[in-house]
Amino acid sequence: MFKSNIWRRLALKAALAMPLSASAAQAPTSASWDQELADLISKTEAQASAFMRGDMDKWSGLVRIAEEFTLMQPFGGEASRGFDMSPERLARLASTFRNGDAKLELVQSYASDDLVVLAMIERQHGEVGGLPDQDWSLRVTQVYRRQGGQWWLVHRHADPLVRPVGLETAAALARGANLDGR
Repeated sequence: MFKSNIWRRLALKAALAMPLSASAAQAPTSASWDQELADLISKTEAQASAFMRGDMDKWSGLVRIAEEFTLMQPFGGEASRGFDMSPERLARLASTFRNGDAKLELVQSYASDDLVVLAMIERQHGEVGGLPDQDWSLRVTQVYRRQGGQWWLVHRHADPLVRPVGLETAAALARGANLDGR
């Protein structure tokens, strides 16, 4: 469904071409920093792909989630705090997500010495919750903080509004309308 090499090249080119900070005075500028950012983006893509495949062993080995992590899920609702990495929770996630793949399209990155923000589109597909394989692309913002020499995920916001929905649909969603009629 996705042309892996094309998306990977576009994501990495975009990562290196985008401004690394909202404030140039704070921006790390070395070639090693550029490589570190490219590596973080590549690792983030690998995380998304493993998650959509339901490979939670690989996913949990790729991500470090901070204690104070916040998640704004693509299904809406309250933001959650913290993340349960127990084997039982990972098994439930693995049974929900199957046979998928993901590629990142970087929209913008911002960075300082100890903080990175990635605004991106996760172009992904897979079987989710027993539904057939379909497009599950999301608009995503992830915030990483450097801690002990590693990048820890401190915030993720994801929503399915990759395609425009129009004012009436957006207003209905804001009111909490159930658009699928159930």
